[in-house]
Amino acid sequence: MPVASIQLDVTLGRLRLPNPILVASGTFGYAREMESLVDLTRLGGIVPKTITQEPRAGNAPWRTVETSAGMLNSIGLDNDGIEAFIAHHLPYLGGLGSPVIVSIAGRTVDEFVGMARRLGGCPGVAALELNISCPNVSGGVDFGTNPEMCTKVVAGCRAACELPILAKLTPNVTNIPVMAQAAEQGGADAVSLINTCLGMAVDWRRRQPLLGNVLGGLSGPAIKPIALRAVYQAANAVEIPVVGIGGIATLDDVMEFLIAGASAVQLGTANFYDPQVSMRILDGLPEAIIQLGAERVQDIVGTLETNR
Repeated sequence: MPVASIQLDVTLGRLRLPNPILVASGTFGYAREMESLVDLTRLGGIVPKTITQEPRAGNAPWRTVETSAGMLNSIGLDNDGIEAFIAHHLPYLGGLGSPVIVSIAGRTVDEFVGMARRLGGCPGVAALELNISCPNVSGGVDFGTNPEMCTKVVAGCRAACELPILAKLTPNVTNIPVMAQAAEQGGADAVSLINTCLGMAVDWRRRQPLLGNVLGGLSGPAIKPIALRAVYQAANAVEIPVVGIGGIATLDDVMEFLIAGASAVQLGTANFYDPQVSMRILDGLPEAIIQLGAERVQDIVGTLETNR
């Protein structure tokens, strides 16, 4: 079967993507920083750094700590606010040719809804990803750990604009399927998971935490098994598509997530140490699909055989 005949396009509810390889929020800046290293037009989608209603200074340093199998971050959603994003970053992002999925975070339902309404009228935005799972800010995970609040914020954003809605879920809960179902009930087009796992690092000689915020989010290869489990559980609990995130750094990782139930994936921490990883994965993806005797990405999604 010719590689060129493989259909890489995927559909996440109302959102259609040219391929399933996206870059995750917080790991790709606003894309301008990566344009000399990556052919941005090839990406299935770009999720820029999360924005908030008002500017945020972020957390005190240190904000990142390298671990043996990943990294801890406690950035604290440092950004210039939604109006600065619309004025200074969105015009560039919207002209890249890849779908732009804007990540937003709010302290209240009203803030989420107001931002969704504001972005709904902006050209260049393909979809919204609701960051209801950031562990590095006060109240950052409230909407992602309470099913009723999750449903309410998703439904509010869905009613406020016509853009497709993705809900980004946290692994820091006891029941992933319940939270995925809550997002689906609110009208989400898809769920993205996982965000980072809560962790910390300590300097025992000084008896001090290494992160200025004490706790931070663990990402990278260390959390891949957790992410893979969460994707599998969510995909078996909801009818809407799932986007896999967490420790994805190779073509094999991508294929594992697709087989486990993800319709698309986001590359995160790998972008920091291997900025061209997305290009290599895209180069190899058609042949990997052919190896499974398939012609489309969708043909292999959720085909894991568990004998259960």
